Amino acid sequence: MKNISLFWSFFLMFAFIPLGMCAQSVCAGADRIEEYLPILEGKRVGLVVNQTSVIASPDGVLVPLPDSLLHRGVDVRCIMAPEHGYYGAAGAGEHVSTTDDAKTGLKIYSLYGKTRKPQPEWMKDLDIVVFDIQDVGARFYTYLSTMKNVIEACGECDKQLMLLDRPNPNDTIDGPVLDMRFSSFVGAVPVPLLHGCTLGELGQMIIGEGWATITQPLIVVPCSGWSHGQEYSCPIAPSPNLPNDHAINLYPSLCLFEGTQVSVGRGTDSPFEIYGHPAMRDSYSFTPRPSQSNKSPLQNGKKCNGENLKSAGNISGFRLEYLLNAHRQLGNGFITSVSFFDRLAGTDALRKQILSGMKEEDIRASWQEELAAYRQMRAKYIIYK
Repeated sequence: MKNISLFWSFFLMFAFIPLGMCAQSVCAGADRIEEYLPILEGKRVGLVVNQTSVIASPDGVLVPLPDSLLHRGVDVRCIMAPEHGYYGAAGAGEHVSTTDDAKTGLKIYSLYGKTRKPQPEWMKDLDIVVFDIQDVGARFYTYLSTMKNVIEACGECDKQLMLLDRPNPNDTIDGPVLDMRFSSFVGAVPVPLLHGCTLGELGQMIIGEGWATITQPLIVVPCSGWSHGQEYSCPIAPSPNLPNDHAINLYPSLCLFEGTQVSVGRGTDSPFEIYGHPAMRDSYSFTPRPSQSNKSPLQNGKKCNGENLKSAGNISGFRLEYLLNAHRQLGNGFITSVSFFDRLAGTDALRKQILSGMKEEDIRASWQEELAAYRQMRAKYIIYK
């Protein structure tokens, strides 16, 4: 509880401050630079950032956070980048090497290469770590796991951590809660598939529930102009295969296909807006081809039949109907990687329920008790009512 009390003392510093330089109706934590800049003055700063870590200037220009801080004289010592790299160009699961940024000269340490956790030798010359990355609200999106690892590293190295918060574009609670027997980098904390939190709120939760510890008070710089249930459009694609809001919206429902033989459109111009397989009988068809971010896409060069969801409108929550449709047509063998499917689902129960032919309403009913307990726990950490 000590860490949570310390969090609130810092949160209240920002909760009722005017928007400052933010020229938008929704102001991300990073945009409030004039308000958190005093905390960084005189400190050696490490940044955990990627291509989404930008600040909107009054004229609407998006400026990378490292550039903005360096321009204001902040002593930025290094960058640490998650999956897809600092520039957001590496494909899913593609290892990224440590390198230097040609523009700023800063060392860019990879958190998706030889290690996925900040190393003590990176941290020794830092006073504070600033984390600013756009999440998409799904437990298996790996930026959440990276944040947990950063929290752990800050605790182990006695460094302060500042989380610059951003809205959740899939802001709902749905799907099975992670059984920690299936924990992995695509499921690091016991929350639902759709957790209904921002990373700032999850940072509090991780510390408050004892899933990771820190020695110095957590600082969360909240968003302004956004509350839970409000739609949010990401100004920059959070990863190469989520190029637009609709793909982000469908991602939680289609990602479990990554453990099957069904393509989710990687290697097409509509990733995570379509799905299909050569043996399916739906009317829509597409053919995956290699691309910069999908060098060897599933079903490469094969005509896949399936569904085009581009005109499906806004999809709320975790939709089971796509998995059930594929199972009806392809049979029990459509899941090709049992272990990966279960890690994405956070449990082996969902796979067994689908393969047994259980009805959707009965599958959903099996989650409700754990979801009710999660909602009660989550309430302790909510920033945006």
